[in-house]
Amino acid sequence: MDVACAFPTALDSPDNIALAESLGYTRAWVYDTPQQSPDVWMTLALAAERTERIGLGPGVLVPSLRHPMANAAATATLAALAPGRVSVAFGTGFTGRRAMGYRAITWSFMDAYLTAYRGLLRGETVEWEGKRMRMLHPDGHAPARPVEVPVLVAALGPKGNEVARKHGDGLYLTLQLPEFMSEHSRVPYLAWGTVLDEGEAPSSEHARLAGGPGWALAYHGAYEFGGPDAVRDLPGGERWLAVVDRAPADERHLAVHSGHCVALNEADQAAWDAGGHAILNDVTISGTRDQVRGKLDDLAARGVTEIVFQPCGPDIKAELERFYDAAAANPS
Repeated sequence: MDVACAFPTALDSPDNIALAESLGYTRAWVYDTPQQSPDVWMTLALAAERTERIGLGPGVLVPSLRHPMANAAATATLAALAPGRVSVAFGTGFTGRRAMGYRAITWSFMDAYLTAYRGLLRGETVEWEGKRMRMLHPDGHAPARPVEVPVLVAALGPKGNEVARKHGDGLYLTLQLPEFMSEHSRVPYLAWGTVLDEGEAPSSEHARLAGGPGWALAYHGAYEFGGPDAVRDLPGGERWLAVVDRAPADERHLAVHSGHCVALNEADQAAWDAGGHAILNDVTISGTRDQVRGKLDDLAARGVTEIVFQPCGPDIKAELERFYDAAAANPS
């Protein structure tokens, strides 16, 4: 199982990606979340200039945020800057849309979008929004078509899997491991957590800062996909809801997604303080070094081909080092 990393796109992400390369990570993914991040393609271009080996890609692009020609041109640009190192993943918009109050895009839209996007990269004339178009880049403006890059699809249900089988070169997963993942030969799995010292409690300050942002996704995901009742089933869920419900209904998504994947927001902190930290090791790849290694063994046995670790907290270097030490020693 390859050991990769991910970053919630930030101004220091290119430097962190270069650091990850020096530590041995095989690939770095960055998020397409414009409501809280710098531009994903600018960030990847800077990372390409500062690295030589590590794979690079957006994980995941949200189709509604850009015209397929814009993403095709950006993909071609990155492929020219980092030849042989680029993979691209697409998703329906858990953060990239929901944090702005929208619902996820439909799989029929994803199907049409990927048809156009992949056709453009092949050099074909495609139709989008009733108009015929083709990549017209002359020599020196983009690599010659076809531009060959692996495309992964973030799918958790049967409709998504159908699109992934039709257009994708694998799955890009997080939060869940669907049974159909066995149908795909390439399956990166995005996860959060932290390696705890022997005897360190999941309520420690280090655990809160480094593992907390990933832990909070259990509450964010439960709310978005299962509603308030799903959150109430989590420890500290009532406290979490009490904070979120103070926001006006049409701005509640802002309270949910503030600090998403970076730090605990007010609702997250309330749940943590109310005992929510007790499930840290259950909902993230957290635990002692040996416990983390055991979790990675299990993921590999279930068909994950690439663990994608997002470090959090004030010391990104230490978190990358801790996790890679545990993962690289994993016999899988």
